[in-house]
Amino acid sequence: MAKIGIFVGTVYGNAQMVAEEAQTLLQEQGHDVAVFDEGTLDEWQNYEQGHVLVVTSTTGQGDLPDSIEPLFYDIKDSLGHQPGLRYGVIALGDSSYENFCGAGKKFDALLQEQGATRLGDILIIDATEVSEPEVFAADWIKHWGSLAG
Repeated sequence: MAKIGIFVGTVYGNAQMVAEEAQTLLQEQGHDVAVFDEGTLDEWQNYEQGHVLVVTSTTGQGDLPDSIEPLFYDIKDSLGHQPGLRYGVIALGDSSYENFCGAGKKFDALLQEQGATRLGDILIIDATEVSEPEVFAADWIKHWGSLAG
């Protein structure tokens, strides 16, 4: 099974709840899973030849939460090419805002630009339609875990 790092960007705790649910579900599939609430570049690099799941909400005008923004810019400024990385993105947002799920989309675009391979589609979770994001995400997480091996 795969070694998976879950990197969380959260403001009000919803992304954290989704990440914790993902950890439970992926461990049930036999994966070795760790959650990083304020992940560092060193922690990220432990998964460069493995699997990463980015679970992030969006703030302001499509911005990254403070808990994951430093990691995003460290990856952007320091890593460059990451062809061995396989990843997934769960993006939480509110569709009443113009840059809906902007943080998750930014992370996906960065990792695509750096040559990483996304497993499956991005999971978009709209707060205006979903009251329990961790329940809503469960089937997607199980499927993603099967893609991760």
